[in-house]
This record gives sequence, C-alpha cells and structure tokens, in this order.
Amino acid sequence: MAQQTFRTRTQDNLGATKKYDAEAIRRYYRFRPWKVIGRAIKIFWFFTGFVLGMWQDSRQHQQSEHKSQRAEQLRKILTALGPTAIKVGQALSTRPDLIRKDFLEELVKLQDSLPPFPNEIAFRIIESQLGKPARELYSEISENPVAAASLGQVYKAKLHTGEDVAVKVQRPNLRPIITLDLYLMRWAAGWIAPWLPLNLGHDLTLIVDEFGIKLFEEIDYINEGRNAEKFAVNFSNSPQIKVPDIYWRYSTNSVLTLEWINGFKLTDTVQVKAAGLDSDTLVRIGVESGLQQLLEFGFFHADPHPGNLFAMPDGRLAYIDFGMMDQLEENTKETLVDSVVHLIDKNYIALAEDFVKLGFLTPETDIWPIVPALETVLGDIIGESVGNFNFKTITDRFSELMYDYPFRVPAKFALIIRSLVTQEGLALTLNPDFKIVEIAYPYVARRLLTGESAQLRRRLIEVLFKNGKFQWERLENLIAIARADKSFDLLPTAQLGLQYLLSEEGKFLRHKLLVALTEDERLHTEEVRRLWNLVKEDLQPNRIFNAALVALAEFGSEGAAAILPAFSRS
Repeated sequence: MAQQTFRTRTQDNLGATKKYDAEAIRRYYRFRPWKVIGRAIKIFWFFTGFVLGMWQDSRQHQQSEHKSQRAEQLRKILTALGPTAIKVGQALSTRPDLIRKDFLEELVKLQDSLPPFPNEIAFRIIESQLGKPARELYSEISENPVAAASLGQVYKAKLHTGEDVAVKVQRPNLRPIITLDLYLMRWAAGWIAPWLPLNLGHDLTLIVDEFGIKLFEEIDYINEGRNAEKFAVNFSNSPQIKVPDIYWRYSTNSVLTLEWINGFKLTDTVQVKAAGLDSDTLVRIGVESGLQQLLEFGFFHADPHPGNLFAMPDGRLAYIDFGMMDQLEENTKETLVDSVVHLIDKNYIALAEDFVKLGFLTPETDIWPIVPALETVLGDIIGESVGNFNFKTITDRFSELMYDYPFRVPAKFALIIRSLVTQEGLALTLNPDFKIVEIAYPYVARRLLTGESAQLRRRLIEVLFKNGKFQWERLENLIAIARADKSFDLLPTAQLGLQYLLSEEGKFLRHKLLVALTEDERLHTEEVRRLWNLVKEDLQPNRIFNAALVALAEFGSEGAAAILPAFSRS
C-alpha cells in the first residue's frame, strides 16, 4: 500500500511540475520500465541502420563518398523520432566539440516543422484551457493552422474587440514524450561519458540537464509570454524592433494569444524587394539587435531562425516565439567585452584567460601550449583578411582544435553560438556578400568610443594603452572601424569624451594623454595630424564649438572652475 501511494505521488508530481527535475523524472520511470523499453527499442531500431551503414562505409573505405549521405540519413532519423530529437539535432548543430565537422552542415538544416495535429484536438485544448469554445472566445479563427512546428501550431484569429491575434496551441501529451526522451538521454549520457575524451564527456549529463531546462521553459507558454514582455522592455527605445503584445486573458501554459504580426519572413526576398525594403538595412538591424542582446542586456533570443524573424512593411524587424531565451550574468557580459578587447589587442594570453573565465577551459588547464593555437585560429581575424571572417568559419576551425586541446563549449554558450550562427546564415540569405564584422566591429568600436559605463571606459583605456604607452594606431583603427557604419556620428562621441576628460574620473586619462603627446622625447604632431585628417569631415569648427558649449554647460560652471586648475597641473 505504501509503495502504491509513493508511485501515485511520484506520478502526480511529475505531471504537475512545470520545471525540469531530473530526479523526479528518474523516480517516475523507474516504476514504468515498459515505457522506457518500448521507446528505447524504437530509437535503437532507427539508429541500427545508420550505425550499420557507417560500419559498412568504414569496412569498404567509402567514408568520404558516403559522408553526405550518412549526414542526411541522421537528419531524417532525428526528424522521424519527433520533437525532442529535432531539438537535440538543432542543439548539436552548434556543438563542434561533440559532432564531427561533416555532420554539422546537414544538422543545421533541421527546422521546427512537422505535420499539424488535428484541428478538433487543438480546439478541445483551447476550450479546456480557456474555459470556452474557440468560436466564443474569438470572433474569428482560421479553420486550419497557419504554421506548425515541433512543439505546437498557430491559428490566426480576431478578438471581439477587433484586434488580430495569433493563437499558439501546444501539441497534446508533449510533456510525457519529452520527459521520457530526456530520461533516456540522461541515462545514455551517464554510460557514454566515461568512454569519451575528458573535454567531450566531462559534463555530458550537465549538457542534457541544461537542454532539459530550456526545453521545459519552451513548453511553458506563460514563461514565453513573460520573456516577450521583458524583451519588449529592453527594446522599448528602439523604433526598429517590434515585439508582439501578449493577451494574458486568453493565455495559459498551453495556449498563448499574442498580437498578429503583419509581415513576412526575412528569407522571402521577393516580398522584401516588393515592399521596397533594403535587405542590407534589415541585416544591420538584426545583427546589431543581436549584439545588444548579448553585450548590453544580457537577455538574448537563442532561436532566431527564419520562422521567428519577420520584416514588416514599415521597415521594422519583428521578433516572435520567445520560448528559447537565456540570461547572461553581468560578469559574463563583461568578460565577453574583455575577450573582444583582447582580440583587437591580439593579446592571446589574456584571451586564453578569458576562455577560462567563460568556461571554455577548466581553471587547471595549462594555457601556454594553447596560446599559439589561438593565434593560429584567430590571428588573421583583425588584419587584411578581416572581410573573410564569419562565425561558421571560426566554428569549423575551432572544431579542429577540440580534439587536440581541452576546449569545451559550455551549455550556455552553445545557445549563444546557435544564435550567432543562425543570424549569420539568415543574413547571408538576404545578402550573399554579407560580412558580419562589417557590422559587428563598428558596433563594438562605437560602444568603446562612447563609453556609456565606467566598465566600457576602462576597457577603452586598456585598448588605447599598452605597457603604459599610448597606441595611436589603435585609436585610428577604432575611429576608422566605427565610421565604416555610415550612420555613426563622431561628434556626440567627441562631446562625451570631452565631458569625461573634464570629470574627476578622467583625471588619469588627462595625464596619460599629455604624456602621450610628448613621450619618447618628441611632440607627436604627425600622429595628431593623421587623426585630424581622419575626423575633420565630422568635426566642422561650428559643430565643435557648439558641442564644447553643451559639454561645458552639462558639466556646470562650478565643476569647470574646479577642474581647470587640475587640468593645467596634469
């Protein structure tokens, strides 16, 4: 009797839980071996043909000839196994430390698309979740879904108050399917990990757990709605980004009603052109918003595939589907900016230390043998070949290092890589000549030059000074890179710089600049002349005068009176 009570309680807990709990799932399926065995046999059957094909290729020395065929076969198997397997395939497509290079290209083709489930089931779910039939809740609703994915499908509807909405309905019995697959994945990870190299198997169960956490979050539509609202707040001052409103009265954990977006997929180049939109502008908006998510807000959309990004007729970029999001801690954001600074600085020792802080290398790793490898992989990113850089190239090159050095991709960064690679692929669809650094570098340079925070100003100083000496060429490069973005106006940056120099915080930099002008026992007039030639078009005398007046006015007469003697002493 006690055992029966325990089993019932375990089942109830598993059914009620909204968050991933590996231990609760393990307890539940320990008493249901027939379910585990049945699913395991199905998975085993699907993969037997794949493994036998790989073995036969190896035996006949035909791996090279058949590698594209096997990669395609793997993609089809994952698609046939259902939503969890599709999500696994998408996640693995960003894991060069876990998947061979020749499989990556095929896995990135996986899309969240499955045949829709019956409409009568979808409408029953809406009624059971919202308490009324769909025809009463909405004045209009489409007979069939307008889109179907691995986790749900979407209907177009109209509220009685007149607003056009999208009604997202979750597939039935999704949680039992996912929990069973996650249980089997975690069990397999525990068996496989000890047989893998350290950098591949050290946290295999943790990777499964991270995947499970994100998957459970994705099937909780209340969580998705909150994510959308948080994302909207972050971009509230950006007129180029649109986030749909959530209608909470018509939303539950399994049904989500949100504002209908009148737009078209970014990959529909015909409609983009017909609407008179500039594809390069859309690419810039998408990449810069992605950089803002990572480096400013720390809250990023981890699944920006073509079905989740829409171009609107008015030129705005609309994000939809906020199920897969993640949050970066402040110290992680700062370390990411550090790594960009060290990359610009070509300081590969510091960059290796950044990789340790970010979790790509363990704290016990001896970084000295790795530094030359980093220089080999990253050494030509800033230089003559910068225009040829892309994330896919760097991912491929890193995948070769994974087996020679103890690099690993932390689970959180697998989502970041997925986001960046997906955005880059989307941009290349719109513009085959697109180079992400042409947007990313100006963005980072602008952020360093404007220095909105003390941390960014500190990193700018780190870039501009090396071994105590001012690096004139780096300042020239930063300005040149920032001005590559035609919308960048140097004058507000100069105004901010003047305000900073006049502040107490800028006392150190004032002193350093005066020393820089006279170091090596000479006046650096040539360097100043080059800088002036670089910026003189942006800094017309009348504009400089007005900006100086504004800077002094904002600083205040008392502050100026107090700082001028200090400036003269510097």
